[in-house]
Amino acid sequence: MSGRLNRPLLSMNFFAGDVTAGLGPYLAIYLLAQLHWQPGSIGLVLALGTIVTVVVQTPAGVLIDWTTRKRELMVLCAGVVGAAALLIVVADHPFLIFGAQASIGAALAFLGPLIAAITLGVVGRGMFTRQTSANQAWNHGGNVFAAALAAGLALAGYTAGVFVLIAIMSVGMIVSILMVKSDEIDNDAARGGTELLSDEKRSGFAVVAAERSLLIFAVCITLFHFANAAMLPLVSQKLALGGDSGTGIAFTSACIIAAQFVMIGMAALCGATADTWGRKPLFLVAFAILPIRAILYTLTDNSVLLVAIQALDGVANGIFAILFLLIVADLTNGTGRFNLAQGALATLVGVGASLSNLVAEEIVQEVSYDAAFYALAVIAIVGATLFLFLMPETAAHAKKNRDPGPPPGPEPAA
Repeated sequence: MSGRLNRPLLSMNFFAGDVTAGLGPYLAIYLLAQLHWQPGSIGLVLALGTIVTVVVQTPAGVLIDWTTRKRELMVLCAGVVGAAALLIVVADHPFLIFGAQASIGAALAFLGPLIAAITLGVVGRGMFTRQTSANQAWNHGGNVFAAALAAGLALAGYTAGVFVLIAIMSVGMIVSILMVKSDEIDNDAARGGTELLSDEKRSGFAVVAAERSLLIFAVCITLFHFANAAMLPLVSQKLALGGDSGTGIAFTSACIIAAQFVMIGMAALCGATADTWGRKPLFLVAFAILPIRAILYTLTDNSVLLVAIQALDGVANGIFAILFLLIVADLTNGTGRFNLAQGALATLVGVGASLSNLVAEEIVQEVSYDAAFYALAVIAIVGATLFLFLMPETAAHAKKNRDPGPPPGPEPAA
């Protein structure tokens, strides 16, 4: 393992930027403005993908820890996302759209953890922070590229082009992962080190519950995504009101591009500071952005201002994407349970995201968009408070750097 960044991993993450983002905001616009679905039904189909992810996520972590065929598994999952995206283009029945979204939810349960596991297996812990931050920067660059193309296709009148684009990006992801040779992946390193035999029969949630810091982190990230997941779909629907699907998709792409540019900066910041400042202060910044962003959304209906506010999502999610992996790696180092814990925690992320879409869309339907944003802000404040007072710093080297240690003793006499 050299000290240089692995280029195939960077390429894989570039194409994964669009693939692993799922269809969420674009699908919301497409269903609202093109197929004229009601907000409650939109919330249900958006939640379905994350519900399936919730069910599959922990078994996915177990399988990823166990299998030595990680490349082949990633090829399969990327192919499923691409095929399901194409199905939506030709689907004219709700059953097919629900089926496509469920398939994507199952595939996404594997893709994120697979990327992290393969990265850890290829570069090792010593390079993990640097490679992960670079991976995320390329991931956000891929999202910018795809969102810009999606906006152009939508404005040109091809509103279904965004789904075809996801299929094309999935092919690029498949080609990139095949450039990583199987023998480059250290499967022991990819699961977090030497497996502890005493933990062999534990489930993912038992592993989380057995470690107090992991349990606190689990609650906090569930609240983070409960507060965050519905914001972009809600803003996308606000932008589409009174317009057509092409305009809504174009504005949604503008929101994504604005946030992704900020995420690139956050990836660089985390890569440079996460090992010295520590994980906790950076994660608190991500949490603090959520209620600010939710309240700002209630103050305007101007599309340009809404896009500008969405750029703040780049701070929150840009930090979260890197810090989530680093904190899990810190807390599972040497246990052989990196992907198992990752899967269990990602399951709870899915729970938070599902609740976010279901609850927010129901509030919109029964009350208003503003009421939904206020509710999300309150949830974010609760989560940030818990993280501030209960979550310890997990980077031992960062704690050591901040602790000057005992003062030096007197100099010996001459």
